[in-house]
Amino acid sequence: MPSVPKLLPRVCVALGFPTTGELSRTAEREYKDGATLLEFRLDYLKNPSTGVDLIRRFRQANPDAQILATCRHRRAHGQFGGSIEDQIRLLKASADAGAAFLDCEIETAEKAKTMMRDLREQVPLIVSYHNFESTPALDSVLRRLVSVPADIYKIATTARKPSDNLRLMQLLRNADGHPMIVVAMSEIGAPSRILSPSLGSLFTYAAPNDQEGTAPGQLAARTLRTLYRSDKLSKQSRVYGIIADPVFHSKSPYIHNRAFQSRRLDAVYVPFLVKQNQLADWMKFACDLPVAGFSVTIPHKRRILRHLDQIEPLARRIGAVNTVWRKAGKWRGTNTDADGVLKPLGRHLRLANASVLIAGYGGAARAAAVALHDARATVAITGRNLSSAQSLARVIKGEALTLRQAQQRKFDVLIHATPVGMVPKVDDSLFNDSVPASIVLDMVYNPHETLLLKRARAEGCTIIPGAEMLLEQAVSQFEIWTGESAPREAMRHALEAHL
Repeated sequence: MPSVPKLLPRVCVALGFPTTGELSRTAEREYKDGATLLEFRLDYLKNPSTGVDLIRRFRQANPDAQILATCRHRRAHGQFGGSIEDQIRLLKASADAGAAFLDCEIETAEKAKTMMRDLREQVPLIVSYHNFESTPALDSVLRRLVSVPADIYKIATTARKPSDNLRLMQLLRNADGHPMIVVAMSEIGAPSRILSPSLGSLFTYAAPNDQEGTAPGQLAARTLRTLYRSDKLSKQSRVYGIIADPVFHSKSPYIHNRAFQSRRLDAVYVPFLVKQNQLADWMKFACDLPVAGFSVTIPHKRRILRHLDQIEPLARRIGAVNTVWRKAGKWRGTNTDADGVLKPLGRHLRLANASVLIAGYGGAARAAAVALHDARATVAITGRNLSSAQSLARVIKGEALTLRQAQQRKFDVLIHATPVGMVPKVDDSLFNDSVPASIVLDMVYNPHETLLLKRARAEGCTIIPGAEMLLEQAVSQFEIWTGESAPREAMRHALEAHL
């Protein structure tokens, strides 16, 4: 009976297409891009038997490639509608054609244990469980799986909250020696796809580059290998990340992962989708994984305070935290958005006694207002909601203005701290007449040059794109987390490459 190879690629690219032409072309592209473990989903093909011939041809052309053949039945959310006998006949033919592994879902495997034994005589067999609704009690799922003898057991469930990832990854520690593959589906489950191989999962599943995957939440294979280095991580790797909702638009993973690589640190920075009502669940996840530190953004910057053991004075005055780390078993928080504002502005003017207009009153605006007040600037607050502007102005003993009043004044600096003008609504701006300042910092970084900045440039103003603030606050975060000087230029290049 063939044994499972000890050294397997950690990323398996899942390929599901209706024609062998599409499947073949995509498999060749992925193989040339460095993927040597490929899942061929025969059930996706209009004529699944044509996939067997493709396996043979592909293996002959690329003998070091390993093919995982899967023909999932409709009853298990696959697309194969034939009999169990036909399904297993296709899997057996795939092994004859050179497939290195076979995957059969538990629903079929339970009904055909004798045939499963015959399949295992040829190549290693994966028996898999999928749940597209939730992550149920996993001990009972594992007991159900191991009732069918197999070489590898796969559990793929749907993550509804961050701790669902944790339960799956903890299962790897308690698998009683059974070789396992675990992944959580959905965007909330993305961390499991990045981290599970480092914790004992034989491999993880990825989508082909620039194309749809075969399950919710699959990340592109190249992203897993190059951005997150999933194939290089270990149990000793330090885990950092960003919590937000939404989160996958964030450029922070590009900045921080490049910084870790530049400094040759065994660490990874992961996007964690945390819904507004899931912060307590996230903190449990972060404690138990464990997470070494994380960035915080919308909608959690203020709510996170109640979950921290120590908060630095500036962050407490701001009333918002964007940077969290663990030290001596305690969660500590600070706010590096202040550095993100002060450092870029400080390159262009002396902040003491400078007149600054801040448009916005959220967490980032509040950080800018408090930091500039501490720097002895004169600060005014404006926005579409005057009462909200007044509330922030009272915190810093500043002035609140309507947008109309602000437009009629002239300031040294305008800081735009609202989402107006962000992708996809790039044709919006709070300031539709002349720009009321000589220097304009727009916290929006996507697009790189907003409509506001274009108008400011046309009027001869000095402009500071949001990318500058994003970079500076990230530099401060990196240095807090690692104790090392940040590789600023490497971080800048990574950010610019993805804007």
